[in-house]
Amino acid sequence: MTAAPARAAAPGYALRLAPDELARYRMMAERAREHEADLWARAGLRPGTRVVDVGCGPGAMLLALARCVGPEGVVAGVDADPEAVATARAMLREAGLPGVAVCRARADATGLPEGAFDVGVMRHVLAHNGGAEQRLVAHLASLVRPGGHVYVLDVDATGAGTTPSLPAIDDLERRYQRWHADRGNDLRVGRRLAALARGAGLEVEDFRGWSQTASLPSGMRGPAWAARDALVAAGLADADDVARWDAAHAVVDGWERRPEVVIPVFAVVARRPSTPTNAAGP
Repeated sequence: MTAAPARAAAPGYALRLAPDELARYRMMAERAREHEADLWARAGLRPGTRVVDVGCGPGAMLLALARCVGPEGVVAGVDADPEAVATARAMLREAGLPGVAVCRARADATGLPEGAFDVGVMRHVLAHNGGAEQRLVAHLASLVRPGGHVYVLDVDATGAGTTPSLPAIDDLERRYQRWHADRGNDLRVGRRLAALARGAGLEVEDFRGWSQTASLPSGMRGPAWAARDALVAAGLADADDVARWDAAHAVVDGWERRPEVVIPVFAVVARRPSTPTNAAGP
């Protein structure tokens, strides 16, 4: 599934936080703990862990992390977008997790104490913050204690595909990728995660990639559709385009055979050395 955004370095979501987008976030979070269990364990995500999720978006992953670390653990979320922070806080209250803190701050300047956490997490953030990738990973690394771990996950969105699809929806996806490219975002950043971790002075313990698949429920349209207002504002689409895309999605919503989305995903588990080291190059 195409990455969910977390506009962490600068405020303002390009994607509407509509009900179908929030449902997609929750679906991704539920799948993450199941499919990444060994990586989570390698990163030290277990009962009692102190973990921070930088670029947490509307908070779906915070619920999964809270279940993982248990009541004896600590979970903190950070996001720059006020609507995402408010949504996350409401979701946590509804789930009965008032102890999970969410603050509004930039991902490269969270204001959190250095070394305060055992694990720092950043998911689907770097592809939305082109040019700031190394700075974001370096700040995340500073938040974990010596000997603690960083867990970063991102994608190669240029390799994403949906089967079956319609030409209008494929057109929407191409324009969404153009929108990212025009902003200097690296949609292949997942392939660079190990290099970024080493550039932050971390020791890479595991770096892997896999193809993530998901069958989209009827009514769930994905991030390109959620970004339609941003595409119009950027001059990459007009009202007629939006109407054409909406009609195509309505057709797909009626299909009995649900479309299958495939996207290359990458994750790195890296350790902050117990003694300072010089940041390594790629």
